[in-house]
Amino acid sequence: MKFFTADDGAKLAYLDEGAGVPVLALSGLTRTVQDFDYVAPHLDGIRLIRMDYRGRGHSAWTGQDSYNVPREGADALQLLDHLGLDKAAILGTSRGGLIGMYLAATAKDRLIGLALNDVGPALNTDGLNKIFDYIGRNPAAKTHAEMAAKLPAAMTGFANVPEGRWLSESQHHYTETEAGLKINYDPALREAFLAAFKGGVAEVWPLFDATEGLPLALIHGANSDLLSEATAQEMRARRPDMIYTSVPDRAHIPFLDEPQSLASLRAWITKLP
Repeated sequence: MKFFTADDGAKLAYLDEGAGVPVLALSGLTRTVQDFDYVAPHLDGIRLIRMDYRGRGHSAWTGQDSYNVPREGADALQLLDHLGLDKAAILGTSRGGLIGMYLAATAKDRLIGLALNDVGPALNTDGLNKIFDYIGRNPAAKTHAEMAAKLPAAMTGFANVPEGRWLSESQHHYTETEAGLKINYDPALREAFLAAFKGGVAEVWPLFDATEGLPLALIHGANSDLLSEATAQEMRARRPDMIYTSVPDRAHIPFLDEPQSLASLRAWITKLP
């Protein structure tokens, strides 16, 4: 793990691996660089850069008010600056895709493409309510093995998951302690997330429309409760050139190493300048 310092003094963690077209991989809301462990071995010809958002993983906890899309977008650009990169493509999972769309609208000159993993400019309340239920709270499970045994029933919409995957997910997202499993992010993220939706769920189609001219891909969990079929189809209508795949046996979020996901990502990479 490497580190850089943001303009407010926060020490943020990142990984920088491979050679080729720079792709900045931005993870889900409560997740870390490990979100991309499954897909990383399958992508050739790219320089894969991953970042732990502030308050997550190995990055500094900086408080509720700093856990928002604009600040995290600024951190992403400052990481590119730290690495001496004028431009990069973004592979955004969930929260990371929202950041990618935000940067398309506010710093488009820094982007060469955007791939969205199960996220769009309109979010389903069912999926958000599920996040509201767990964010910022430690699970009842006491060990990684216990959590892995519970996940198949809890993760509705998933089937044909690779052997050992639920154990890996537990190990990625929780720390095992004598007192039980602990989340590996600042619990204050809960209040930040709840505050962001206090006034309701706003649609942000102008951010999506700002991607015009960028190579664009959407990987959609066929059983997703966060990205509806209607929203995905509207995205396709607005961007007929968008690479699109619906991944069977996946809800929110696809792991990205499914054959359908890999085919879309590889097609998207060939379009990157």
